[in-house]
Amino acid sequence: MKVQINTDKNIEGSARLETYFAAEVEKSLDRFQDKITRVEIHFGDENGEKFSLHDKKCVIEVRPVKLQPITVTEHAETLEKAFSGALAKAKKSLTTTFEKIKAH
Repeated sequence: MKVQINTDKNIEGSARLETYFAAEVEKSLDRFQDKITRVEIHFGDENGEKFSLHDKKCVIEVRPVKLQPITVTEHAETLEKAFSGALAKAKKSLTTTFEKIKAH
C-alpha cells in the first residue's frame, strides 16, 4: 500500500508531517493492506491567512484493488483533527465495502 500526501499552497508539507500521517494511515488500515493499492491524502486550508473555525480540510482517497476509489472528507480546526476524522470515515467505509463483498 503506497501512501501519498499532498498539501495546498497554504499548508507547508514537511518530511515530519508526511512521515507521521503515512505511519498513522498504515497502522489504521493495516488489516486492509493486501486489498488497497494506494492511499492519497490531500490537506487544505480553505481560508488561507484568514482565521476561521473548521477551515482545515482533509480528503482521503483510498484505492482498493479492482474497485472504485473511496473518497472521504473532513473539516476541522486543525489538520490533525481533520485527518483523524477522515481516517475514521475511510476505515468505516472500507469495512462496510469489504463486508458487503464477503456477504455475496
